[in-house]
This record gives sequence, structure tokens and C-alpha cells, in this order.
Amino acid sequence: MSTIYLVDDHALMRDGLRAVLEDAGHRVVGEADHPAPALADLQRLLPDVMLLDLHLGDRSGLELLEQVRLRKLPVRTVVLTMSAQPRHVAEALRLGAAGYVLKGAPAAEVLKAIDAVLAGRRHLGPEAAELAVQGLTESPESQALASLSVREQQVLLLVVRGQTSAAIGEALNLSPKTVESYRSRLMTKLGVNDVTGLVRLAIREGLISAQER
Repeated sequence: MSTIYLVDDHALMRDGLRAVLEDAGHRVVGEADHPAPALADLQRLLPDVMLLDLHLGDRSGLELLEQVRLRKLPVRTVVLTMSAQPRHVAEALRLGAAGYVLKGAPAAEVLKAIDAVLAGRRHLGPEAAELAVQGLTESPESQALASLSVREQQVLLLVVRGQTSAAIGEALNLSPKTVESYRSRLMTKLGVNDVTGLVRLAIREGLISAQER
């Protein structure tokens, strides 16, 4: 019986996944809605597979994926997310994800992905496979976003959501001066001159919606 760990910031989603997985003979050994407790659990429980959402409130599942890779944990990761951005598929795979399935896929697709990664294979859902292909012809802006480190992506997301340097520093355990350095570096990498430019780029590229401003 394989062991599964769930990371999603919606309790209803986790409950539904647990029911599907246990009906299929898997055992759900834990769950979390934030990268920090999830990482602690993963190191303690060492599950066979992690089902990971990329949107975890104001944090990113990519952050957790990077920590799993750096610590060389033996867990296999299937990203299960609403994010249909080609760069997110590419970044997740680069950071070690073995599968990528969009939410809205049938339960059978999720189970198929889990079976595949347990057997040592990669699995991209039909939509995710198309996104991976699209990533080969992304715009220069999308390519620039894809080149950002996970930490830079975290800072960018909080900046465009209107957080101050002090608030961002507190959330990410960084000094305000370090956050300012990240902000300046982001503008240089993305070719914009101010925060307004960062916000416009983030909206165009689907990082945030106009309603979040």
C-alpha cells in the first residue's frame, strides 16, 4: 500500500482527495496547507508520493518542491493545481516534480499519475503536456519569469500584491534591505522600471488578477 501526503490550502479539496485515494487502496498519512509544516511532516513521515498544489495562500508550492529537492527526500511529487501557466509546468519539472495534472481532471487521471510516478515514470496530464510544449515558444517576458529563482518569485508575488518591504521580510524571514535588493534585481531581470511595471507584467502573465490590486 503506497503512502500519500496532501498539500493544498483548501480543506474541502484535501477531503475529496483523501476519499478518492483511500478508495483506490492508497493510505493518506498527512496533510498541510502551508510549506513549512508540510516540509516538517515530509521529513518525518517520508511518504511515497506528495500531491502538491502550487497556490498555498501567499506562498508557492514551488518553494516546498525546491526544499524537497535540496534535502534529497525520497518522496515523488505530483503537482495537482489550477495553474495553467507553461512556465509553472517547466519550473515544477525542473525542481523535481514527476507529475503535473490540472485540477478539473477526472479522478482517474490523478490515480494514473500516482501509479506512474510510483513506477519511476513521469506523468503529464493531457493539458499539462500541451502547456509544456507551449513553454518552448513563450514570450520573452514569460521566459524571464521562468528564469527567476523560487525566492525571487516569492518576493515578486508579494510585491505585486502591495506588501511593504517590512511585511515581505517578516513573511520570508528576510531583512527589509534584502527585500529591497530582491525588488531591484527583479526589475532589472524583468526589464521594468517601477512597481507599477511589475504589477502590469504580473497581470499580463496571469500571476495575479486585476481584482487582487
